[in-house]
Amino acid sequence: MRNLLLELAYNGKAYHGWQVQENAPTVQQTFQDSWEHITGSRDNVTGCSRTDTGVHANMFCCNIRTETPLECEKLVTALNAVLPDDIAVRNCREVPYEFHARYDCVSKEYIYRILNSPVPSPFLNGLVWQYKYPLDEKALDRCAKHFIGRHDFSAFCSAGSSVEDTIRTVTASQVTRLGDEVVFRIEANGFLYNMVRIITGTLIAVSQGKIKEENIPAIIESKDRSLAGPTAPPQGLYLNKVSYGGEIR
Repeated sequence: MRNLLLELAYNGKAYHGWQVQENAPTVQQTFQDSWEHITGSRDNVTGCSRTDTGVHANMFCCNIRTETPLECEKLVTALNAVLPDDIAVRNCREVPYEFHARYDCVSKEYIYRILNSPVPSPFLNGLVWQYKYPLDEKALDRCAKHFIGRHDFSAFCSAGSSVEDTIRTVTASQVTRLGDEVVFRIEANGFLYNMVRIITGTLIAVSQGKIKEENIPAIIESKDRSLAGPTAPPQGLYLNKVSYGGEIR
């Protein structure tokens, strides 16, 4: 029995997130269908994270314990030949049998892409959030720095989450601009349900004057979801990087 670590990239526009659902297409189900077609076995796929409907991934890791004798390079070629155009396998390698794509992850990085233009782009439809009002990326970057550190992020977690430990450590948080696109980038040892989208919505609320920048630390301390901004739409969100420790890195 081998344990394989695969790195995927996908456009989530057509999918109801990563995890298998009974009555909706998901990335995991589509990948498993292709895996079974190639290997003849429907092996269990363990993802590094869940992503919501319409959310994308530049780097999504999963591990599969399998008895297939196919070499990693051949698996990548074969899977990409049968997967739909919106899912790609970027890499495959053998890892220790006990490796777990989710539990062994030491950090994740997300980006949120905002098309800051009054004119929509037909080429970016479903891939960015179009926000037509002016944004000051330098002011937003200053606001984003308030989230760095070890905090209880209960105020930035959607209702319905079953997670008991809401403390996370954010190691990087910044906002940059390239032309009409404003990008929020955040890295942490873990994220709560909708945490990045709520932080993004809070940054926009600051830009709109609905929340004062100096109040952000108090909102974090309050643990009160009602004090933070709205949840930004899913289409601008990307899982961008997944990091593992030790020899896996």
